[in-house]
Amino acid sequence: MSEENVIPAEEMESQIQVLAENARSYFGLSDDDKVTLINISENMTYRIDRAGGEKLILRVHRDGYQSQETIMSEIAWMKALQEDADILTPQAVPGVDGKLIQRVSAPQIDPQNCVLINWIDGEMPQETGELSELLEPFTQLGEINARLHLHALEWQRPDFFTRQRWDFDGTIGEKPIWGRFLEGQGLSDGDKELLKKCVDLIKIRLEKFGDSPDRFGLIHADLRMANLLIHQGNIRVIDFDDCGLGWFLYDIGAALSFMEDREDVPELVDAWVQGYLRVRPLSEEDIAEIPTFIMVRRLTVLGWVASRAKTGGLASELGVPFTKGTCQLAESYLEKFQ
Repeated sequence: MSEENVIPAEEMESQIQVLAENARSYFGLSDDDKVTLINISENMTYRIDRAGGEKLILRVHRDGYQSQETIMSEIAWMKALQEDADILTPQAVPGVDGKLIQRVSAPQIDPQNCVLINWIDGEMPQETGELSELLEPFTQLGEINARLHLHALEWQRPDFFTRQRWDFDGTIGEKPIWGRFLEGQGLSDGDKELLKKCVDLIKIRLEKFGDSPDRFGLIHADLRMANLLIHQGNIRVIDFDDCGLGWFLYDIGAALSFMEDREDVPELVDAWVQGYLRVRPLSEEDIAEIPTFIMVRRLTVLGWVASRAKTGGLASELGVPFTKGTCQLAESYLEKFQ
């Protein structure tokens, strides 16, 4: 859709709802199946309550973010994780024509890629609260992250596999996937100079750290409490929409998203590390560099907030306070490593 035809966020949400309703016929759903919006982020996610009691998830992909090839790559990894590593993940449900991705349209918007996914039972771990309530979930988070990384190291990806790269350029460099951190809301000239100085130091440290295969590979890239489900003691992982190639330790930055300014972050990091070490080793150098990846993730999300501020949902709610908090974290990072 051309820029002159862009419609307001409220109207777009209404149109996507119409599109989601239209998706019924592509997946063999009936008019009696209820379609309810449950999340707005990179995509619009809907819960499908079938008349017979079955539950499903419909994801309407934001046009321009993922291609059909990259979506198929995501589906392939989720399938392999469940088959090879016994990690329960969302599994795509084919449409009436047997295809896993359906192009569905609505009157005022272009066709969007839609994927129907099986429902996974489970409870999301507590993402806020006292440290005592978060230590065990963070330990579980570290352990499941290590299991994903171990599978990624051993898995032979299919020839068509294509995903984004969460490297320096793709996060806070010249070609950021989520947007430019320097466009954060409320940044003063002094703030921008501070963040530039921080990123210059990060670049030096990442170049020294390197991207050898034991440190850089296929990652979930958004594995925080909101994307874990616990059911009868078993951990299930959801929302692989951002998975791609990046530093394995980027995942701990993702785990701490929106929590980086808590005073007990060192204790949460330690819990994550202890869980990770149950499955896969980390060197002293790896552990020492964790603050860098926390800062990379925070700046990456600042770019996301800046580029999505007018689209509704979480990005529009965070605003200037998130920007100011990022600057404070950058100051602390510089004090630690300069």
